[in-house]
Amino acid sequence: MLRASGSASKACLAIVALLLIFAAGLHAGGLSVPDKPKPGEPTDPKARKTFAGAEEWVKRGNKGAAIDDFRKANKQDGGHCAACLDRAYSLAMETGEYKQAESMVSDWLPQAQSDAMRATLHFRLAKAFQQEGMTGKNDKCFSSSCDEFRAALALDPKFAGLHLGLGVSLAYLHQNDAARAEFKAFLDQDHENPTYHQRAERYVERVELARARMAPPFEVTTIDGRHLSMDSLAGKVVLIDFWATWCGPCREALPHIRKIAQKFEGQPLVVVSISLDSDEAKWKDFVAKNGMTWLQYRDGYFNGPIAKQFAVNAIPATFSIDADGVLEDQHVGDADIEGKLKKMIAQAVELSNRKIVAAAADKPSVETK
Repeated sequence: MLRASGSASKACLAIVALLLIFAAGLHAGGLSVPDKPKPGEPTDPKARKTFAGAEEWVKRGNKGAAIDDFRKANKQDGGHCAACLDRAYSLAMETGEYKQAESMVSDWLPQAQSDAMRATLHFRLAKAFQQEGMTGKNDKCFSSSCDEFRAALALDPKFAGLHLGLGVSLAYLHQNDAARAEFKAFLDQDHENPTYHQRAERYVERVELARARMAPPFEVTTIDGRHLSMDSLAGKVVLIDFWATWCGPCREALPHIRKIAQKFEGQPLVVVSISLDSDEAKWKDFVAKNGMTWLQYRDGYFNGPIAKQFAVNAIPATFSIDADGVLEDQHVGDADIEGKLKKMIAQAVELSNRKIVAAAADKPSVETK
């Protein structure tokens, strides 16, 4: 498996040495700071140095240190640094430090100067409570999340996405009718997020899916020009394989992925390979030369939007998604993946048959003369 950075012991020692030099540079005041701050960034000289140091920690992958320095920069700037809190909040959500995220938004709210900004902050606080509830299976967090979503809606009734978030929290509280009403409100009001409409429609039909570990919704255009969305594949098993041409273990796994695509052809299984290559021409050439005829898409290294949604930080990484869109565990070097796919495909066929029977039962009978 390949990660974003090397794993050899000498490389690790070199990185540690560099970090020590970097830390020493911070204390020595040797860090380069831009002459003019961007809008929202700190203006206090000490705060700007701390902010620049936080950005360096991000580049080096130390998100915990970055969060601490962003928060420190905000304090040094008199609590007026929106960029500091924005960056710290995003990193806290990425790393699962939800209580930190909640604390940051609480610090930020008194600085908000418009109802729209206050609504956005209540939304962020709601998302932090919601994620904490999902992680800790804590109904109190979901209740707090609902309160924050409603506070945001009171400030900005046109913020359609709030209805979707509120619906999810209500679903976790098993308030199914109320959740369904919020999903419908989102569909009626939103005109900017078509990717989420199919997901909301599924939640309206089956509220229990809002409580499941659903695969992230996304839309892509594949190498052969086909438009594909996660929710358009409802009823089919989906196998997503993150890989790259420069990844040796990925190339070794290629025959196995090809075998799966060929073996289950014609069955309710869709295989999607998502490349993390930055070189488009090299990727296209590799796909053509290696006969990769199943669905192909290039996301672009580890910071690509889909790789980030699936929290991919090492490849090869393979995910299976059932016919309901529920994300199964990641499969890395799983020799029994074909057996698991067979069971999931059988369940997809059974689900399809049940829907056909139900549709036939609901169809009004036609009298014959």
